[in-house]
Amino acid sequence: MAPIGKTLALGAGCYWGTEKYIVKDFQAKHPGSIADAKVGFMSPDPNAMKNPSYRQVCSGSTGHVEVLKVELSAPPTEELFEELMRFFFSFHDPTTKDRQGNDVGTQYGSVIFCSDDNQARIANKVKAELQEAVNQNKVTTYQDGTIHTAVVKYTDFYEAHDEHQEYLFKNPNGYCNHRYRFREWPEL
Repeated sequence: MAPIGKTLALGAGCYWGTEKYIVKDFQAKHPGSIADAKVGFMSPDPNAMKNPSYRQVCSGSTGHVEVLKVELSAPPTEELFEELMRFFFSFHDPTTKDRQGNDVGTQYGSVIFCSDDNQARIANKVKAELQEAVNQNKVTTYQDGTIHTAVVKYTDFYEAHDEHQEYLFKNPNGYCNHRYRFREWPEL
């Protein structure tokens, strides 16, 4: 099997919370797994506006999503990448299309931007498992019953300004609408 790519981007609502949960909490479970992480914007449309501003993205007119770009420390094993995908689904609600809590708009969509086919295969497998768990009422903490997460190709990443990087590390009481929906992956 070909190696799994090291780069991906995750959209799960406001990127401040996504960054905190992945960089702090996922790495606590898997020390040294992340080489670098930056918040910014990415669009599922490879022909989307180039280098949008924060205000443009927040207007909802560009089609960009607030994301956390993740560089893994080494090409991940299939098991580690699957764990990352499961963790991603644990702290946001993928059943609320283009919405996380009070944040509403396309920029807050649940999206996994994959840099290769192996990443997409694993992401879709985990998404299907989660949908089955929801169908079987093994996960009941989401608002609705359909997983709307898009699994798409990695496109151009536009890094957010410095004041947005590591925001919740610098402002521990800052805005974050993420929370754990479940702590253990449901058994099917």
